[in-house]
Amino acid sequence: MTSTNLKITIDGSAGSAAPYEQLRAQIADRARSGKLPAGFKLPTVRGLAEELGLAANTVAKAYRALEADAVIETRGRNGTFIAAAGDAVSREAAAAAQAYADRVRRLGLTQAEALAAATDALRARYAT
Repeated sequence: MTSTNLKITIDGSAGSAAPYEQLRAQIADRARSGKLPAGFKLPTVRGLAEELGLAANTVAKAYRALEADAVIETRGRNGTFIAAAGDAVSREAAAAAQAYADRVRRLGLTQAEALAAATDALRARYAT
């Protein structure tokens, strides 16, 4: 299943990621790379669901996850758009880093131990 204007492809074969996760990841990747620029209007949930042959709830779940990650923003009846990168994402990343620093300090880790733990987690998450 492929979306013509977003160039989104959903793999329905066994063992592939859930359709909402495939959709979320592809939109997020395109937004971060600039292929979907800030302000780009996304299709409606129903429209994209129909185009991809997915349930509307599947597309809505992907949109909710993207909005929670500040990749997209909903502007009421005006629609859903790719959000401007930077500010919201940077603020959320800084808040997560601060929460991590507070937690490892309470656990009694040294700065070097905390940094090593964070580095290991990041390597595992970003491994290709």
